[in-house]
Amino acid sequence: MLASPPSVAASRSELLPPVESDALKPAGPTPSQSRFQVDLVSECAGDGHAPPASYPSPPDLPADPPHDPGEEAKGRFRVVNFAASSPDAAPAESAQNGDTVMSEGSLHSSTGGQQHHHYDTHTNTYYLRTFGHNTIDAVPNIDFYRQTAAPLGEKLIRPTLSELHDELDKEPFEDGFANGEELTPAEEAAAKEASESKGVVKFGWIKGVLVRCMLNIWGVMLFIRMTWIVGQAGIAYSCLIVLMATVVTSITGCSTSAIATNGFVRGGGAYYLISRSLGPEFGGSIGLIFAFANAVAVAMYVVGFAETVVELLSAAGALMLDPINDVRIIGTITVILLLGISVAGMEWEAKAQIFLLVILVTAIFNYFIGSFIPVESKEKYGFFGYDVGILADNFGPDFRGETFFSVFSIFFPAATGILAGANISGDLADPQMAIPRGTLLAILITGVVYMGVAVSSGACIVRDATGIESNRTLSGSINCTDAACKLGYDFTSCRPAIEGVSSPCKYGLHNDFQVMSVVSGFSPLITAGIFSATLSSALASLVSAPKVFQALCKDNIYPGIAGFAKGYGKNNEPLRGYLLTFGIALAFILIAELNVIAPIISNFFLASYALINFSVFHASLANSPGWRPSFKYYNMWVSLAGAILCCVVMFVINWWAALLTNVIVLSLYIYVSYKKPDVNWGSSTQALTYHQALTHSLQLCGVADHIKTYRPQCLVMTGAPNSRPAILHLVHAFTKNVGLMVCGHVRISSRRPNFKELNNDTLRYQRWLLHNNSKAFYTPVVAEDLRQGTQYLLQAAGLGRLRPNTLVLGFKNDWRIGDIKDVETYINVIHDAFDFQYGVVILRLREGLDISHIQGQDDSSGMKDVVVSVDMSKDSDGDSSKPSSKATSVQNSPAVQKEKTSPTVPLNVADQQLLDASQQFQRKQGKGTVDVWWLFDDGGLTLLIPYLINNKKKWKDCKIRVFIGGKINRIDHDRRAMATLLSKFRIDFSDITVLGDINTKPKSEGVTEFAEMTEPYKLREDDMEQEAAEKLKSEEPWRITDNELELYKAKSNRQIRLNELLKEHSSTANLIVMSMPLARKGAVSSALYMAWLDTLSKDLPPILLVRGNHQSVLTFYS
Repeated sequence: MLASPPSVAASRSELLPPVESDALKPAGPTPSQSRFQVDLVSECAGDGHAPPASYPSPPDLPADPPHDPGEEAKGRFRVVNFAASSPDAAPAESAQNGDTVMSEGSLHSSTGGQQHHHYDTHTNTYYLRTFGHNTIDAVPNIDFYRQTAAPLGEKLIRPTLSELHDELDKEPFEDGFANGEELTPAEEAAAKEASESKGVVKFGWIKGVLVRCMLNIWGVMLFIRMTWIVGQAGIAYSCLIVLMATVVTSITGCSTSAIATNGFVRGGGAYYLISRSLGPEFGGSIGLIFAFANAVAVAMYVVGFAETVVELLSAAGALMLDPINDVRIIGTITVILLLGISVAGMEWEAKAQIFLLVILVTAIFNYFIGSFIPVESKEKYGFFGYDVGILADNFGPDFRGETFFSVFSIFFPAATGILAGANISGDLADPQMAIPRGTLLAILITGVVYMGVAVSSGACIVRDATGIESNRTLSGSINCTDAACKLGYDFTSCRPAIEGVSSPCKYGLHNDFQVMSVVSGFSPLITAGIFSATLSSALASLVSAPKVFQALCKDNIYPGIAGFAKGYGKNNEPLRGYLLTFGIALAFILIAELNVIAPIISNFFLASYALINFSVFHASLANSPGWRPSFKYYNMWVSLAGAILCCVVMFVINWWAALLTNVIVLSLYIYVSYKKPDVNWGSSTQALTYHQALTHSLQLCGVADHIKTYRPQCLVMTGAPNSRPAILHLVHAFTKNVGLMVCGHVRISSRRPNFKELNNDTLRYQRWLLHNNSKAFYTPVVAEDLRQGTQYLLQAAGLGRLRPNTLVLGFKNDWRIGDIKDVETYINVIHDAFDFQYGVVILRLREGLDISHIQGQDDSSGMKDVVVSVDMSKDSDGDSSKPSSKATSVQNSPAVQKEKTSPTVPLNVADQQLLDASQQFQRKQGKGTVDVWWLFDDGGLTLLIPYLINNKKKWKDCKIRVFIGGKINRIDHDRRAMATLLSKFRIDFSDITVLGDINTKPKSEGVTEFAEMTEPYKLREDDMEQEAAEKLKSEEPWRITDNELELYKAKSNRQIRLNELLKEHSSTANLIVMSMPLARKGAVSSALYMAWLDTLSKDLPPILLVRGNHQSVLTFYS
């Protein structure tokens, strides 16, 4: 593999000895050269340094040992793409330089004697002599920051931190991209196509942006509607209308420029800009309607062209059938010809645009020149040349059946088209320079021309004219007062008798749409200008729609359209998109009635403009460090005003079309949000979410906790989240959309932890949680034992007020068969939680909780996966710590492997029951009960958790039954008191049971079983010397003393009795929530406490042992 060191050319002169002889150069390319090659010239181009013909070898290099050509090793600088070099390509000079020395002191070569000083790239590390000493640290280079291979240069990967920081004998970590640099399949495909294309046609800012934008903005409106607008609104209001439209488009142009200069722009135009700024939701919806709008716009412009041709044919008496069918025939022929130009390639299309622009500019100059040449024969049509009287008459408005906003709505579509250049962003040589310069200059030029036409036509053409020579009269007639009278014509008969009614005359600004032909020096040129304006706009739309649609299809946001992403030829032309656009345009041309669809199209364009403006505001508001456009002439508040203006204009043009547009955008937005495409474009939505989360987290810290806002925020000791689904699902039932849930995972390791593996697991398991719709965070820690790791989590988990306040554990089912030291650790974890003022919740299932051995995950990690609750047949702390392998860790990672419900080997009965039990909280619970045994007041957590669970859809059919302790002679009183309390707490319940026989002596079978349970853990201090007993107790603190057993005999009997009552009353419950007994720290041994918990909860339905931190979590005050 060949790769040259990054950016070392700048310092060649002081680092390199004299040039080596040609004899040391290899005769031809090595085997690896045919696969990978980086041209040093391209890397040094940015420095302005050309590399010398060859570079010397370090003088202290020993002779190379023989080396197997097949042995290729890990590279210093890895080239991401495969660049196949042609057989006749000369080997790069940079391949024969000796600017490297190996850390091991020798260079491998495919030949024994010759030294090939290229980068053999699979196992050896090379040290570049960058600053006069050996180092693999790389100097800054643009190729390190590329996303992938492209014609602009090759993607190189800088040395990883591990390669620079870790010990030399350690294996370097796997190659990877930095955060946020992972490429979507669409981007990889686009990059591959880009890197493979040769001789691609790229346009500069004039040909690619300025010409297209001017042609699209100068539509047919310039020639056949601008003079009518002046007649209706007057010169002043016409200029105001043009100015208002120009303000909207200028703000949008500035916003477009800001986004386009905030990084490399690929193809896709408005869709690419919006989707990469606001995310796929807005981008996908706008991309679809924007592509459709461009496709229908082709039909609009072609029909406009066809109608003009049909008028000419009608005037000449040469109609083929009838006007409507002639429009269809001519429109179909025209769109086929335009399709042929587009399919021929962007170069032909660009040449056609230049030709059309020349005609259009000529027609505009023809009009202005003609306006300075008064011709007497044209006076009867209302054209008198420039005159102050005509200017004064036409300065104010004369609305006839129109209003200011209706006239504005007619003009504004003429100002659209500013994205014509941005829509072919993938075909621009430098989009970051071309889009701002071309778009803004086009807006300026076209705006000036529109104003120039408004002022000139208003200053030389009267509003009404008869076109009849007999209207000529003597100057100063009594009945004639307007400017035409002073010039010798009396057109008073043209004034409508009723205000608001159209004039009976056919000429003048009000009546003749073709009055610019009258004014012009050569009228056929105006007709040619109309043809040019319509055809150029149609051609631009015909190119824009497939390009935008192709970019949308590549991102795979909508199903069923991926086939249109395929490109053909050296320019990656979307031929399928062209055919689809042609089909849509042809359908609307055949309809030939575009008056209804036209306002919708204008609104689609305006929706795109509004979102582009909003994108800039949103990105500025998010204040992301990645938002730093090189175009500085924008303001977030001006962009917001532009977005609001676009929305206002939408409703001004057509309110129902605006509503329809908003409904379509919203519907597509909801669909994409629901689908959640797997893309990460670093959008401003993502940045603003972070900004808001940070701001609100800090605001929470400034507000004291209140009982009414208490939420159970749980640190759940799940281990790997997918290994104990039951505890995950149950806790999720009362924390989803209510409180925080952190999945804690203590990974036990006595050796130095592999933090990269830990980080990878964090990403994989967090992705697994999101994929399974579990609203939780995964937090692993590495510690020497479970207690130490849990202490880390109890202290450090969470952020500010978003910190856990409840520790959730699984019950340790195997405590009697495992290492008793683990029991000591387990009980100490509970004590530590109480010390940190946490509440504690323990879940016990008869079958157990840990299913990792079924999924084959228990041995996948080099560290022990610590568990606190297991199947009865498996030890809880996962003692197996077999060496990890890359294959097993990848295979068993939840991101790669879907959670298995059954392994390939048939399960035994116990495992099948365990697997079924692990999924029980995901099923709808049906009509059952949640039994709450609220025996001790812990602040209300024992009551709050079942209430929250009962609110969930899967549990809503279950009724809450409350059990409390009491005295036999006060049962009714205690029941009423509890009912009153629950009603004040506004918690629904179906039944309250007062247990007056809690302190009744338990059955002898239970007492005997408890004695057998504790027997192995007794200290038996009466059978040994006091000193020996004390020593044994200090060494094995879990042992139960005889004194302790006697002292807590009543409490032990209570646990036995409670278990009997639980079996009697709650054996059929869906879930039991029970007050957890407390043991005084230092007074009750861990074995005795564990025996209490075991005795209390054994042989029962799922049971939660709950003990709050004795701070109130419920209140009946408002």
